[in-house]
Amino acid sequence: MIAPVKKRCRPSPATKRPAAGASPRRGVDPGADDRRAALRERRQAFFARKIEYIPCREFLKPDAEALATTPPPAAPTRPPAGPTGRIDAYLAGLYETRLLSKEEEQYHFRRMNWLRFRASTERGRLDEKRATARQMDGVESLLSASQTERTILITSNLRLVVSIAKKFVSADDLFDELVAEGNVALMRAVDKFNFALGNRFSTYATYAIQRHFFRISHRGRQQRRRFTPADESFRSVPASEPSAGCTSVQIDQLKELFTKFLGELEPREQQIVVARFGFDGRAPRTFRELGAEMGVCKERIRQIQSRAMEKIRGMASDARLEQTVGDWL
Repeated sequence: MIAPVKKRCRPSPATKRPAAGASPRRGVDPGADDRRAALRERRQAFFARKIEYIPCREFLKPDAEALATTPPPAAPTRPPAGPTGRIDAYLAGLYETRLLSKEEEQYHFRRMNWLRFRASTERGRLDEKRATARQMDGVESLLSASQTERTILITSNLRLVVSIAKKFVSADDLFDELVAEGNVALMRAVDKFNFALGNRFSTYATYAIQRHFFRISHRGRQQRRRFTPADESFRSVPASEPSAGCTSVQIDQLKELFTKFLGELEPREQQIVVARFGFDGRAPRTFRELGAEMGVCKERIRQIQSRAMEKIRGMASDARLEQTVGDWL
């Protein structure tokens, strides 16, 4: 006798779905997708980051790590030379930092570039799609250590920027602005200096900072020749009095056009351009004065002004302003 076949009952869809408000199944992490997405974004930023270093044959030797991690004998400590005259707190703090000897300088440059070389080599061995957080942490720790060495080199040479800036101070180039620009040139020089040649960094940095100051001075003269006549006409020439080459109607057109240019800028850019060039009837303010007024550092004010001037130059080019004024003259 053949036993009857038992039919399996399919559960209804209602029995499959968990009730509303029920806890998720055991073993399912609700935040796993977010963590995977965050890890993918971190990988993209990690592999897109540039790692630049000065190549050196010593890095390929078996004792490269020992050379890069063994500091030189400590230089004899002596009290740093104090500043002369009255200076602000920033400059006074520079004289509390000891200058590096040639051996210490070579050690810090070698270690900074060797750490970047190690980081670049380790990252090159990783898979861009499968790199783990621990592997990326290892590379980033090397870059963080190299940044510490870079900070030591920059801090110990800030006095060099001050001494060079004193020689370039003029009525148009203020001391604080030159120091800020010189610090930027010093940072670039630290990244570009080839320590393997055996030269002192101060020689290379002096040339780089002076060349940067010369470029600033040249660019300032060009801007003054281009913008000063217009600025003076806006502030001092009456609307009814024609200038040497333009009629009162043409001057009014320039004023309207410049006002339109200012209107295209962001509010903070407008404020800085107006204050820096004295378009509000007051004396032009320095980067430091505007920084204290707006609650940011003077370097940030300089960056915003540069961005605003680029926008104005672009709008003037689109409006063919230079050609129009040339035709009037």
